[in-house]
Amino acid sequence: MMQRRSPSRPAHEPDGQDDDVKSPVTATLDERGYVTGWSEGARRLLGYRREEVLGRAGTDLLAGTGADSARNPFVAGPSWDGQAVLRHRDGHEVTAALLARRRATAEGPDWLLVRVSRPRLRPRQDDALMRWGFREIPCILALFDTRLLLVRANTDMERSVGLTEGQIRGLRPSEMIPEHPEPGRVEQVMRRAMRSGERQHLRMVLRVPGENGEHAWAVWVSPARDEQGGVRGAWFVAQDVSEQYAARQRIQLLNEAGALVGTTLDIARTAQQLADVAVPQLADFAGVDLMTFLQDGDKLAPDPLPGAVTMRRTGLQSVTRGESADLVEVGDVTAYPPLSPAVECLAGGRAAIYETSDRFVEQWASGDRTRADRLRARGIRSVVVAPLCARGVTLGAAIFLRRSHREPFGHEDVLLAEELAARGAVCIDNARLYNRERDTAETLQRDLLPQQLPEQSAVEVASRYLPAEGKAGVGGDWFDVIPLSGARVALAVGDVVGHGLQASAAMGRFRTAVRALAEMGLPPDELLSHLDDMVTRLSEEAGTRSAAYTGGKCLYAVYDPVSRRCTAARAGNFMPAVVTPAGTVDFLELPAGLPLGVGGLPYEARETELPEGSVLALFTKGLVVTRDRYVDEGLGLLRRVLAEPALSLEALCDHVLAAMLPDHPQDDSALLLARTRALNPDQVATWDVPADPAGVSRIRSDAAGQLARWGLQETSFTAELVVSELVTNAIRYGLPPIRLRLIYDRELICEVTDAGIAAPHLRPARLMDEGGRGLLLVAQLSRRWGTRFGPEGKTIWAEQSLSGSPTLL
Repeated sequence: MMQRRSPSRPAHEPDGQDDDVKSPVTATLDERGYVTGWSEGARRLLGYRREEVLGRAGTDLLAGTGADSARNPFVAGPSWDGQAVLRHRDGHEVTAALLARRRATAEGPDWLLVRVSRPRLRPRQDDALMRWGFREIPCILALFDTRLLLVRANTDMERSVGLTEGQIRGLRPSEMIPEHPEPGRVEQVMRRAMRSGERQHLRMVLRVPGENGEHAWAVWVSPARDEQGGVRGAWFVAQDVSEQYAARQRIQLLNEAGALVGTTLDIARTAQQLADVAVPQLADFAGVDLMTFLQDGDKLAPDPLPGAVTMRRTGLQSVTRGESADLVEVGDVTAYPPLSPAVECLAGGRAAIYETSDRFVEQWASGDRTRADRLRARGIRSVVVAPLCARGVTLGAAIFLRRSHREPFGHEDVLLAEELAARGAVCIDNARLYNRERDTAETLQRDLLPQQLPEQSAVEVASRYLPAEGKAGVGGDWFDVIPLSGARVALAVGDVVGHGLQASAAMGRFRTAVRALAEMGLPPDELLSHLDDMVTRLSEEAGTRSAAYTGGKCLYAVYDPVSRRCTAARAGNFMPAVVTPAGTVDFLELPAGLPLGVGGLPYEARETELPEGSVLALFTKGLVVTRDRYVDEGLGLLRRVLAEPALSLEALCDHVLAAMLPDHPQDDSALLLARTRALNPDQVATWDVPADPAGVSRIRSDAAGQLARWGLQETSFTAELVVSELVTNAIRYGLPPIRLRLIYDRELICEVTDAGIAAPHLRPARLMDEGGRGLLLVAQLSRRWGTRFGPEGKTIWAEQSLSGSPTLL
């Protein structure tokens, strides 16, 4: 039965009950006082249509001339608030509380008028804890009622919107900052929080009136409840996370660098890629100067470096295309004097910031006055010089310059420049090393890759691996198909940093680690986190200058043919492509993850339902990025190629390689195609198990009946024993709810799920023990068994071969 809601005290009104809350009452007036904007809420309030008031004087809408503020609320100052008596279109008077705010727009300054509604929620002002919280909590804190009208705000909230609490009380977020769409999204989240009763979180980037520039904000919204538990409003908490946002932007740039730099082992091309990726995100100008000894093959520079260093400009990029900032063009050889910034950084081995007025630049100018004058003429105010060092060898220096209109380089920029330079240096040094390692690495690579993909029912698979040719050398690209419990399958592709013998060895360790972690039943995000920890630990053990464990990328996906859902996560790798049965091609939107070994942020997984017959395409960078093709172009070409019909997956693999790769690819390529299958619902049977040992016999009888319907009478005896032991074990040691699932696939799969988290263990039972033999019996009767953990608890599974029943000794 439905209960009538009390009209005197509504429990929850997320959408509001008044017209002015549904449609905010706002109007804009220019500096002369003429109406330039009129909202639907204003029309409801005063009856005037928009075309009737635009261009009229705002004072025409006032009733009477009582108070000076009523006649002319736009007094000196940035804002005004107070009562005003307005004239309705039909003649009657309307008294309203108004807030007027002066603002700057593209057309010039104007005034924004907002009607302030009276909030229904009235918190007790004598609550000392509330007063302390609003005074001391170091973030924006506000309380809104069920109509999304502001009730309370702290000083940080006042400072952010540039108004006092009294002025903004009764306003909605979209009325406080009407120029930006983000407050409207905040209101949607508030309604969702009050409707669901659960805390909500979102991130947004905007400039609030009280700030000079854009800031990134982390926002939490949670329902405000009274003593009886009823929803009376919503709490709003916002924290400035601009530093974290800037860090994410830097991470994104590093991800782009990982995808763009090092796609070839040509030294000049790699240097140019390093310059390209730094402009304009990091710098206005970027130059990559390399030691001239690199032209002599394996000959190394003398150590320590001499006082003066000669380097060749190999990469150059600028915001003004085709122009350098320091008169040094690609191919020019420059002699840097002993005290120049480049030599100082090469000697110290660390990147450093220099201002154009620093004594180092003056010293630089003493050796090349024309070049120094050019720097000042172009408005260069800040310079970062980062050494290019790889495997203990100094290869050159990367120079990043910013003009005066941008903020000068900071400490975080130096760290980012060092990371970019380190990646570029590794790629440059690879060209010097990989020719002699190519043959050995290629042989090792092929031996470590799967020689034959395993048989399983979840997907039909086809794969290709194509090593780089010529001077590029073999890289560390790999792929794998791993059968999992519950008829599921894991698909993985990845690559390790660098090329050659060390990369191939690291690839083998990566693949082995992925297989071991997959057998534990870890979800994709946790698996990548464990893999990242392994890479970091091995890197620390090998030493900071070792190239064997500097990191890598990986895409790991798990497909379940029962639910037809695919869960995937990535660590720096490209998102997989999905070809639907209709022939359309899209890329799975997976959260970006840091490459393995970088650390710092957790990985995120995303679950997607795939129609039966969809084709998942997992690939590495070498397939889409070539010497003459960048990421976006390569992904677009891959999308078009995958959309073309093919007779089989094997034919589609050949067609993709032929269309995507040149005759002599400069990087390794791995491609894994998987066409999804779905188990027939008749192949799966599920029972809810009561937490009562007396119910085991009924469950066993039901399982026997299902096996008979499947025609598995020959395996019924052993299967019943497995079901009985696993169900009994869950009732005795697990937590409800308990569920039994049988899957009829290539094997008979028995799964028992309960809410407990304690993992079962095999243990020897003594002669007089009454228990302890259940799991031992399951292990003897099953081809394999194990435990996996999920959000609902744990699942103990056992697979029984259908080729014949095991014999108990």
